[in-house]
Amino acid sequence: GAEARDLSPQHRQAAPPQYHGGTKIMEKMKLIQRIIEREWTLFDEVHNIGGRASCQDDRETFFIMRGSQFLSWNVPLLKSYENDLRAAQAEGRNLLAEKYGYMMRWTSPKEYDQVRDLLPQVTDEKKGRVLRIVAIHMDWQNEVAKKYPALSQKGRRITQDGSADTAFESYLKGELLTYSEATLALYEAYLMGCLEKDVNLNEEILRATVHAYGYGSLKEAEEAFSPKNH
Repeated sequence: GAEARDLSPQHRQAAPPQYHGGTKIMEKMKLIQRIIEREWTLFDEVHNIGGRASCQDDRETFFIMRGSQFLSWNVPLLKSYENDLRAAQAEGRNLLAEKYGYMMRWTSPKEYDQVRDLLPQVTDEKKGRVLRIVAIHMDWQNEVAKKYPALSQKGRRITQDGSADTAFESYLKGELLTYSEATLALYEAYLMGCLEKDVNLNEEILRATVHAYGYGSLKEAEEAFSPKNH
Protein backbone atom coordinates (compact mmCIF):
# COMPACT_ATOMS: atom_id res chain seq x y z
CA GLY A 1 0.00 0.00 0.00
CA ALA A 2 0.90 3.66 0.11
CA GLU A 3 2.39 3.19 3.54
CA ALA A 4 2.36 0.68 6.35
CA ARG A 5 1.00 2.85 9.13
CA ASP A 6 -2.09 2.79 11.30
CA LEU A 7 -1.96 5.79 13.60
CA SER A 8 -5.67 6.33 14.05
CA PRO A 9 -7.16 5.22 17.38
CA GLN A 10 -10.90 4.65 17.25
CA HIS A 11 -11.79 7.99 18.80
CA ARG A 12 -9.75 10.11 16.41
CA GLN A 13 -11.05 11.38 13.09
CA ALA A 14 -8.37 11.24 10.44
CA ALA A 15 -8.20 13.98 7.83
CA PRO A 16 -5.80 14.72 4.96
CA PRO A 17 -3.19 17.37 5.83
CA GLN A 18 -4.63 20.87 5.56
CA TYR A 19 -2.56 24.02 5.91
CA HIS A 20 -4.12 27.46 5.68
CA GLY A 21 -2.06 30.45 4.75
CA GLY A 22 -1.07 32.73 1.91
CA THR A 23 -1.50 32.25 -1.81
CA LYS A 24 1.76 30.32 -2.19
CA ILE A 25 0.66 27.79 0.41
CA MET A 26 -2.71 27.35 -1.26
CA GLU A 27 -1.08 26.92 -4.68
CA LYS A 28 1.19 24.25 -3.22
CA MET A 29 -1.79 22.45 -1.66
CA LYS A 30 -3.66 22.49 -4.99
CA LEU A 31 -0.58 21.07 -6.74
CA ILE A 32 -0.28 18.31 -4.12
CA GLN A 33 -3.98 17.52 -4.46
CA ARG A 34 -3.64 17.21 -8.24
CA ILE A 35 -0.65 14.87 -7.91
CA ILE A 36 -2.35 12.61 -5.37
CA GLU A 37 -5.57 12.44 -7.41
CA ARG A 38 -3.50 11.39 -10.44
CA GLU A 39 -1.56 8.87 -8.37
CA TRP A 40 -4.73 7.43 -6.84
CA THR A 41 -6.16 6.75 -10.31
CA LEU A 42 -2.90 5.02 -11.30
CA PHE A 43 -2.72 3.10 -8.00
CA ASP A 44 -6.24 1.77 -8.62
CA GLU A 45 -5.01 0.28 -11.92
CA VAL A 46 -2.00 -1.58 -10.45
CA HIS A 47 -2.31 -5.38 -10.83
CA ASN A 48 -0.81 -7.39 -7.99
CA ILE A 49 0.44 -10.96 -8.26
CA GLY A 50 -1.81 -12.04 -5.38
CA GLY A 51 -4.84 -10.10 -6.57
CA ARG A 52 -6.09 -6.66 -5.56
CA ALA A 53 -4.49 -5.33 -2.37
CA SER A 54 -6.71 -3.95 0.42
CA CYS A 55 -4.74 -0.67 0.44
CA GLN A 56 -5.97 -0.02 -3.11
CA ASP A 57 -9.42 0.59 -1.61
CA ASP A 58 -8.18 2.74 1.28
CA ARG A 59 -8.33 6.21 -0.24
CA GLU A 60 -8.09 8.01 3.11
CA THR A 61 -4.79 6.40 4.15
CA PHE A 62 -3.35 6.85 0.65
CA PHE A 63 -4.16 10.58 0.65
CA ILE A 64 -2.75 11.11 4.14
CA MET A 65 0.49 9.25 3.50
CA ARG A 66 1.20 10.72 0.08
CA GLY A 67 0.10 14.17 1.24
CA SER A 68 2.45 14.04 4.22
CA GLN A 69 5.35 13.18 1.92
CA PHE A 70 4.58 15.86 -0.65
CA LEU A 71 4.10 18.57 1.99
CA SER A 72 7.78 18.15 2.79
CA TRP A 73 8.81 18.91 -0.82
CA ASN A 74 9.28 22.30 -2.46
CA VAL A 75 7.19 23.47 -5.43
CA PRO A 76 9.82 22.96 -8.18
CA LEU A 77 10.22 19.33 -7.10
CA LEU A 78 6.46 18.79 -6.98
CA LYS A 79 6.02 20.29 -10.47
CA SER A 80 8.81 18.14 -11.86
CA TYR A 81 7.25 14.96 -10.43
CA GLU A 82 3.83 15.96 -11.75
CA ASN A 83 5.45 16.29 -15.19
CA ASP A 84 6.93 12.79 -14.77
CA LEU A 85 3.47 11.36 -14.09
CA ARG A 86 1.96 13.19 -17.08
CA ALA A 87 4.75 12.25 -19.47
CA ALA A 88 4.57 8.58 -18.48
CA GLN A 89 0.78 8.51 -18.91
CA ALA A 90 1.16 10.09 -22.35
CA GLU A 91 3.34 7.08 -23.25
CA GLY A 92 0.79 4.66 -21.78
CA ARG A 93 2.92 3.97 -18.71
CA ASN A 94 1.84 3.77 -15.07
CA LEU A 95 4.61 5.00 -12.75
CA LEU A 96 2.98 3.45 -9.69
CA ALA A 97 2.87 0.03 -11.37
CA GLU A 98 6.54 0.50 -12.29
CA LYS A 99 7.35 1.46 -8.69
CA TYR A 100 5.93 -1.84 -7.41
CA GLY A 101 7.70 -3.64 -10.24
CA TYR A 102 11.09 -2.21 -9.21
CA MET A 103 10.37 -2.99 -5.54
CA MET A 104 9.92 -6.67 -6.39
CA ARG A 105 13.67 -6.91 -6.96
CA TRP A 106 13.99 -6.90 -3.15
CA THR A 107 10.59 -8.23 -2.02
CA SER A 108 9.90 -10.97 -4.63
CA PRO A 109 13.14 -11.72 -6.56
CA LYS A 110 11.72 -14.70 -8.50
CA GLU A 111 8.69 -12.77 -9.70
CA TYR A 112 10.91 -9.78 -10.46
CA ASP A 113 12.82 -11.86 -13.01
CA GLN A 114 9.55 -12.26 -14.93
CA VAL A 115 8.81 -8.53 -15.11
CA ARG A 116 12.24 -6.88 -15.18
CA ASP A 117 12.33 -6.69 -18.98
CA LEU A 118 9.00 -4.82 -18.96
CA LEU A 119 10.44 -2.03 -16.80
CA PRO A 120 12.39 0.93 -18.22
CA GLN A 121 16.13 0.43 -18.16
CA VAL A 122 17.96 2.37 -15.44
CA THR A 123 21.23 4.13 -16.28
CA ASP A 124 24.29 3.83 -14.03
CA GLU A 125 24.07 7.58 -13.39
CA LYS A 126 20.48 7.23 -12.21
CA LYS A 127 21.35 4.24 -10.00
CA GLY A 128 24.14 6.24 -8.39
CA ARG A 129 21.91 9.20 -7.65
CA VAL A 130 19.19 6.94 -6.23
CA LEU A 131 21.69 5.25 -3.91
CA ARG A 132 22.99 8.61 -2.68
CA ILE A 133 19.43 9.79 -1.94
CA VAL A 134 18.56 6.51 -0.21
CA ALA A 135 21.65 6.77 2.01
CA ILE A 136 20.51 10.19 3.27
CA HIS A 137 16.96 8.98 3.94
CA MET A 138 18.25 5.85 5.73
CA ASP A 139 20.28 8.02 8.12
CA TRP A 140 17.23 10.18 8.75
CA GLN A 141 14.97 7.17 9.26
CA ASN A 142 17.37 5.65 11.79
CA GLU A 143 17.38 8.98 13.67
CA VAL A 144 13.58 9.02 13.67
CA ALA A 145 13.47 5.43 14.97
CA LYS A 146 15.68 6.39 17.91
CA LYS A 147 13.67 9.53 18.76
CA TYR A 148 10.22 8.00 18.24
CA PRO A 149 10.50 4.21 18.78
CA ALA A 150 6.78 3.63 19.40
CA LEU A 151 5.70 5.52 16.27
CA SER A 152 8.41 3.82 14.23
CA GLN A 153 7.06 0.43 15.25
CA LYS A 154 3.82 1.39 13.48
CA GLY A 155 5.61 1.97 10.18
CA ARG A 156 7.64 -0.13 7.79
CA ARG A 157 10.76 -1.90 9.01
CA ILE A 158 13.78 0.06 7.80
CA THR A 159 15.63 -2.65 5.83
CA GLN A 160 14.45 -5.77 4.02
CA ASP A 161 14.68 -8.91 6.18
CA GLY A 162 13.84 -11.60 3.64
CA SER A 163 10.08 -11.40 4.12
CA ALA A 164 7.64 -10.25 1.46
CA ASP A 165 6.69 -7.22 3.59
CA THR A 166 8.12 -4.15 1.91
CA ALA A 167 10.76 -2.36 3.97
CA PHE A 168 11.26 1.40 3.95
CA GLU A 169 14.49 1.05 1.96
CA SER A 170 12.92 -1.16 -0.75
CA TYR A 171 9.86 1.08 -1.08
CA LEU A 172 12.04 4.18 -1.37
CA LYS A 173 14.34 2.64 -4.01
CA GLY A 174 11.35 1.47 -6.04
CA GLU A 175 9.78 4.92 -5.98
CA LEU A 176 12.98 6.85 -6.76
CA LEU A 177 13.71 4.62 -9.76
CA THR A 178 10.48 5.85 -11.38
CA TYR A 179 11.52 9.52 -11.16
CA SER A 180 13.05 11.23 -14.18
CA GLU A 181 16.70 12.31 -14.14
CA ALA A 182 15.47 15.91 -13.83
CA THR A 183 13.30 15.15 -10.81
CA LEU A 184 16.07 13.15 -9.13
CA ALA A 185 18.54 16.01 -9.65
CA LEU A 186 16.10 18.46 -8.04
CA TYR A 187 15.42 15.98 -5.25
CA GLU A 188 19.09 15.42 -4.45
CA ALA A 189 19.74 19.18 -4.45
CA TYR A 190 16.75 19.68 -2.14
CA LEU A 191 18.05 17.04 0.27
CA MET A 192 21.46 18.70 0.32
CA GLY A 193 19.74 21.93 1.34
CA CYS A 194 17.89 20.07 4.12
CA LEU A 195 21.18 18.62 5.38
CA GLU A 196 22.74 22.10 5.44
CA LYS A 197 19.80 23.39 7.50
CA ASP A 198 19.87 20.30 9.74
CA VAL A 199 16.32 19.41 8.71
CA ASN A 200 15.36 15.72 8.89
CA LEU A 201 12.83 15.33 6.08
CA ASN A 202 11.65 11.95 7.40
CA GLU A 203 10.79 13.60 10.71
CA GLU A 204 8.89 16.35 8.86
CA ILE A 205 6.89 13.71 6.96
CA LEU A 206 6.08 11.87 10.19
CA ARG A 207 5.05 15.15 11.85
CA ALA A 208 2.62 15.89 8.99
CA THR A 209 1.27 12.33 9.27
CA VAL A 210 0.50 12.51 12.99
CA HIS A 211 -1.07 15.95 12.49
CA ALA A 212 -3.36 14.42 9.87
CA TYR A 213 -4.43 11.83 12.43
CA GLY A 214 -5.31 14.52 14.94
CA TYR A 215 -2.23 14.66 17.16
CA GLY A 216 -0.85 18.04 18.16
CA SER A 217 2.79 16.99 18.00
CA LEU A 218 5.15 14.07 17.49
CA LYS A 219 5.70 13.97 21.26
CA GLU A 220 1.97 13.58 21.88
CA ALA A 221 1.66 10.83 19.26
CA GLU A 222 4.75 9.01 20.57
CA GLU A 223 3.35 9.03 24.12
CA ALA A 224 -0.02 7.76 22.87
CA PHE A 225 1.61 4.74 21.25
CA SER A 226 4.30 4.00 23.85
CA PRO A 227 3.90 0.56 25.50
CA LYS A 228 3.24 2.03 28.96
CA ASN A 229 0.00 3.49 27.64
CA HIS A 230 -1.29 0.16 26.35
